[in-house]
Amino acid sequence: MARKSGPRALSASERQSSSQLPLRFGGDPLLWAAWLYYEEGMTQGDIAVAMGISRPTVNAYLADARTRGIVSIEIAPEKFRQLSLAQSLKEHFGLADCLVIPSTGGERTLTERLGAAGAQVLALHAQSGDTIAVTWGRTMLAIANAVERVNLRDMRVVQATGGTTAKIPWTPEACATRLAEALDARCIPLSSPAILSSASVRDVLFEEPVIAEQLGVLAAANRILLGISSLRAESTIHTSGFFDKVDVNEHYHAAVGSIAGRLINARGEPVAGPLDGRTVGIELAALRAIPQRIAVAGGIDKVQAILAALRGGYVSVLVTDVDTAWGILRSENVDIRPQRMETARAPQLPERVHTKKFINRPQDAVDETLASALLAHPEILAPVPGAPRALRSVHAPRPGKVGLVIGGGAGHEPGFFGYVGQGLADAVVVGNVFAAPPPDPILASTRAVDGGAGVLHIFGNFSGDVMNFEIAAEMAAAEGIEVQAVVTTDDIASSPKEMRATRRGVAGNVFIFKVAGAACERMMPLDACVAVARRANERTFTMGLALEPGASIETRRPTFQLGPDEMEIGVGVHGEPGIARAAIGTADQAADLVIDRLLDEMMPKEGDRVALLVNSLGATPDMELYILNGRIRKRLKAHGLKVTRSLVGRYYTSLDMAGVSISLMHLDDELADLLDAPCSSVALSRR
Repeated sequence: MARKSGPRALSASERQSSSQLPLRFGGDPLLWAAWLYYEEGMTQGDIAVAMGISRPTVNAYLADARTRGIVSIEIAPEKFRQLSLAQSLKEHFGLADCLVIPSTGGERTLTERLGAAGAQVLALHAQSGDTIAVTWGRTMLAIANAVERVNLRDMRVVQATGGTTAKIPWTPEACATRLAEALDARCIPLSSPAILSSASVRDVLFEEPVIAEQLGVLAAANRILLGISSLRAESTIHTSGFFDKVDVNEHYHAAVGSIAGRLINARGEPVAGPLDGRTVGIELAALRAIPQRIAVAGGIDKVQAILAALRGGYVSVLVTDVDTAWGILRSENVDIRPQRMETARAPQLPERVHTKKFINRPQDAVDETLASALLAHPEILAPVPGAPRALRSVHAPRPGKVGLVIGGGAGHEPGFFGYVGQGLADAVVVGNVFAAPPPDPILASTRAVDGGAGVLHIFGNFSGDVMNFEIAAEMAAAEGIEVQAVVTTDDIASSPKEMRATRRGVAGNVFIFKVAGAACERMMPLDACVAVARRANERTFTMGLALEPGASIETRRPTFQLGPDEMEIGVGVHGEPGIARAAIGTADQAADLVIDRLLDEMMPKEGDRVALLVNSLGATPDMELYILNGRIRKRLKAHGLKVTRSLVGRYYTSLDMAGVSISLMHLDDELADLLDAPCSSVALSRR
């Protein structure tokens, strides 16, 4: 099996499957499918499962590969060697991944082909919000020239070293600029020569605000694209002018290569010399601390330099060529033999058809929950006389204060009773699981918290809630109690943007309850409380993902079916399916999917403030929530937003659904102030 030409553009389906394929297959799903089919002897059905695609797609891949001459009946020995070499390098040096391309073939130079491979690797790994540092050299420029524009956002490309006046096309400035253009990223230069006249000049320069800011961006890089230079006379490090006026043999005779203008010996250790205090750019220790370090280098003259970089731990992903790979492994006395892929696939779990729960009788679950909540939190909650599904704050009513009543169906615990207390709601009304409460307990709660200044009802936009709260409001008005309502509509997946009024009210309720509760606590008049609560709703946006459906407590069966490798996008909080379904990706990919949608809706400006809620839908543990939170915070920072309020945990669930919802409130001064006001309840307290 052999390629006829260089890498080609992937189709949509190929790009989807390529997100899962091992890097050693060079981003080529056809090659992966061919390997599994011809070498591993797997059936097309098993290959479809392994690759996360349909069986007809596998069939099409194999047919396409043979039609184009990409594969013959037998896989060529060279491909075996490449795969084995990549696997051997990966295992021997503990790399995250490795790609080995042929050393010869086609009309392109090795540098151009390494550049194309490096661009392919970068496209596989780059994510929205990345800050990518880049060194310089022929291969770096080749990568920048080969990168195809990807649909990523909020990216920065930062120059890893200062500049040079050498008359070469692959200067640090050129490599960073070209790569930023290709990625549609913001380019951060390093406005200094790479080599200064003295260490004292360097110290003074580093105090300049512009340089300090640029170095700060470099220090924040989460990915670096680096070349590795040999020390031959025509090498990148020599032609870039770094060694002008420096006797290399005298000072750097122990060095075998360089990375970002820093010299290393055969063990990968820094080699000290006269340039140490005069060099402007990333230092080796800082480079090694960057989470992903993609080195792209090849050519037999670089074997010792690349080997030193690998030994020094400066590389986590390596792209090189066959001859270089052979040289590196031989230098390490690694036994190189073709290796079989692991074909063992974890057995599929049985479909989830029954969920175990700690309940007595399903029909008693809500009553038992609320009765127990009263026992657990007597310092916060009290019963509403004559209404067993209604609770009030022990501090309500208060004369002259607007009373706040919230409510909805059960199954969202700690919502809704979790948000009753000082500085929050004065009363809550709870219906059956995922069912609206009837009007009578809503009216009873309204009476119970009326302090003579009127009562505010806040509830989600579900037909039963809207109808029953409206009926209760009319009944209260007949008794002389002024009632106004705010219906929450924060779920962006439930209706198009232009139909905001029809959207569901979901986890963003937490922010809206908090803002309204603080406004009521400050004795603001009813109209003002309504106005600020409505503005809070208008500026709150939520979207949810589910990995597993929740289950009814009546039937104990899942509310919908999901495949073992699927996730549901845009789920509701009543066990409703979402608006789309996709293959499960990483936590970062899931966070990006949601945060891109939320920011598209919110359209914030750089420097704006937001409040963030990363909410478990019931069965997702804190560990996963915090992993998602880390990625979201990174994305928001990259977008120029400041998170001034942050909540992570179970705040508004959908029974035991495994999933997460993410809410953003676009803050203004008043909303931020009210969110930060003191409160005390079962689920939310702030002093």
